[in-house]
Amino acid sequence: MSDVISDEAYNVTAEELRQFIERYEHLEAEKKDIAEQQKEVMAEAKGRGYDTKVLRKIVALRKRQPDDIAEEEAVLELYKAALGMS
Repeated sequence: MSDVISDEAYNVTAEELRQFIERYEHLEAEKKDIAEQQKEVMAEAKGRGYDTKVLRKIVALRKRQPDDIAEEEAVLELYKAALGMS
């Protein structure tokens, strides 16, 4: 009797595990598709004459808080002034 219960528990666990793995694999495939679409957008922007390095930097800045950006820029200006670069 305990072998039957153990086998049933194993089957349920194996099926649940398989579902988690398949869901994760599906998300990995979606992530790959999205990354490819992002590359296409940047290639299109580059084709139109935009600097993609700057576009990526703007995207990164838009994710951050304005106060964090201002603080980083202030420190950057301070360091540049200290090195005679401003």
